[in-house]
Amino acid sequence: MAAPLNDDRSLFTLVGELPDQIQALVKAEIDQIKAELSYKAKHFGIGAGLVVAAAFVGIFLLGTLIATGILALSLVMPGWAAALTVSGILLLIIAILVGVALSSFRRGSEPLETIESVRQDIDAITGRGDYGGH
Repeated sequence: MAAPLNDDRSLFTLVGELPDQIQALVKAEIDQIKAELSYKAKHFGIGAGLVVAAAFVGIFLLGTLIATGILALSLVMPGWAAALTVSGILLLIIAILVGVALSSFRRGSEPLETIESVRQDIDAITGRGDYGGH
């Protein structure tokens, strides 16, 4: 529907065009959101890939640092004892990390206060629990 050039459209014509205008605006907004999300997802993906690559190289760095520690200790004790000492230190670090992780898992598995509050509210409404009833 082409608009007159002198813009002498009636109120009814303008009201009749309103749904088409709103539809076009909503479609344009959705297209813009899609473009923005695509842009952000692309750059997030690139960033995540670079972090994974850095972590992969970091694993090799960790290996060389461990070897350096063993070689440094081998200057003051036999090589096998240096390797055993570094392995013991790494085992201790692993045990501490696992202990902290288990503690965190236990805290995370506790029931949520909101869920318990909702249960108490349901008990109060139905007349069960500490609020009386049965």
